[in-house]
Amino acid sequence: MSIWIIFKLLGSLALLMFGMKSMSESIQKLAGPQLRHLLASMTGNRFSAMLAGVFVTAAVQSSTATTLMTVSFVNAGLLTLLQAISVIMGAHIGTTVTAWVMSLGLAFDVTCLVYPAFFFGIILIYMKSRRIIGDFLFGAAFLFLGLFTLKESGFGVAEDAGVSEVIRAFFSSFSEAIFLNSLFLLLTGTMLTLCVQSSAAIMAFTMILCSTGLTDLHQGIMLVLGENIGTTITSNIVASGANTQARRAAFAHLLVNVVGVVWVMAVLPWFVQLVCGLVGYDTHSPRSERIPVVLAAFHTCFNICNTLLLIGLVPYIERLVCAVVTPRNVEEEEDFRLHFITSGIMKTPELSVLEAHKEIESFAGRMQRMFGMVCELLVEKDEQKFSKLYERIKKYEGISDNMEIEIAKYLDQVSDAHLSDETKAKIRAMLREISELESIGDSCYNMARTIHRKVKGKKEHFTKSQYEHLHQMMNLTDNALSQMNVLMQGRKESFDMKHTFNIEHEINNYRNQLKRQNIMDVNDHKYTYAVGTIYMDIISECEKLGDYVVNVVEARMGSRQKQA
Repeated sequence: MSIWIIFKLLGSLALLMFGMKSMSESIQKLAGPQLRHLLASMTGNRFSAMLAGVFVTAAVQSSTATTLMTVSFVNAGLLTLLQAISVIMGAHIGTTVTAWVMSLGLAFDVTCLVYPAFFFGIILIYMKSRRIIGDFLFGAAFLFLGLFTLKESGFGVAEDAGVSEVIRAFFSSFSEAIFLNSLFLLLTGTMLTLCVQSSAAIMAFTMILCSTGLTDLHQGIMLVLGENIGTTITSNIVASGANTQARRAAFAHLLVNVVGVVWVMAVLPWFVQLVCGLVGYDTHSPRSERIPVVLAAFHTCFNICNTLLLIGLVPYIERLVCAVVTPRNVEEEEDFRLHFITSGIMKTPELSVLEAHKEIESFAGRMQRMFGMVCELLVEKDEQKFSKLYERIKKYEGISDNMEIEIAKYLDQVSDAHLSDETKAKIRAMLREISELESIGDSCYNMARTIHRKVKGKKEHFTKSQYEHLHQMMNLTDNALSQMNVLMQGRKESFDMKHTFNIEHEINNYRNQLKRQNIMDVNDHKYTYAVGTIYMDIISECEKLGDYVVNVVEARMGSRQKQA
């Protein structure tokens, strides 16, 4: 019987976590772009940024989601570190709403609402246009069903003499309110949250332990403080592979909570008395059914006080984390790694698509820089510098191959999730974009190999007019790449595709003109047939590259046919 109760308890926690995850993901699918816009727009000063963090976290019911979103925005350059720290502080306040949901779910029997929510939820799920609302109802129903089952399981544990005695004996050995006992409970809360990756689930578990009398109020409060630190570990794990600013934002998240725990432990007896007074709880004649409310109130008061104390110190916190988290000593441009995509935990498809979008922007910019190297290679006379530049282009070609594979693999993982039709269309477009960008890299490398072959032959030389024609063609191609990057880095609503198509037509017409001119020049013995072949290979590759650019633009704009 004891094993059955333990499995029921663990299953209830799993149900609760699944409900929270479904609710959060549904809200982000429903209002993800609006929430991202809110984060990006309400960050003019530290107070508005804090309010944005409060609102977004209260809406998505997950401080982890908000923090991961914030770290990703910093990684993508959409938020400064100063703004991100303020948003994260606001997220600490917003997450207290979840604790109140937990306490109310444990205080009242809401099972009468759970089954109607399941019924209407499944109807909405099968209605394609209302599927996300149905997912939200299912998530909410699972959440409250998990809470109810967790409550029943908790009291079942308390009534089971074998299990309850083991738990009581464990916690009673740390019942004395001394520093080492408090530190152990703090670390326990931190490790549990780190393992489960959900502070909300551990908060509910803590409330059950206190409600059933298996732990006292002081022990429950120390576990709650540990949960506050444990929830910061996720963002640090995610940011470990990101850029320096993102790692600093994640470290600031940890630092703010650690500082908060340190000062609140120094005044803990008075702070707990204050919280108990606010909710009308008498510590001398405790009623266990009121303890979840006390824990939720403590969680709220702690995070509000900590934020109000530290919000004025954000510039100093920024300086400290900048001093602690230093840039990596690598040439990021010359060594392949994804700048924006991070292998994270509990990320939603909306956030993942944003990361992939920024990574493709970086990919496009890299391909234009690669083409710039080809232009330099054409005119480089120094043999040593030529060889070095050619090797760089060769390395970039390998980078383009790796970027295509890694971004495609990432998008494939994202597509395994339950996605909206709009998100599916974005992923299809992104897959087409990276394929065409990789083809641009191939064209650049083909041109570089052709130039390398000419130089190493040392017998063939372009005429002055050929160099002029090549420079003009390469300028047109570079203009096409510039237009592509304007689109990739901006909003497609304000982009005029006609400009891109006009450049493409100009490239095509110029290629045809040079092709005819080349035949006449070879016949007139202005240069050899071999030189003409190398010359036209470069011209033709530029024309192909222009076609790939148009394909990228069409994929980003959602167009399938070229405009006249």
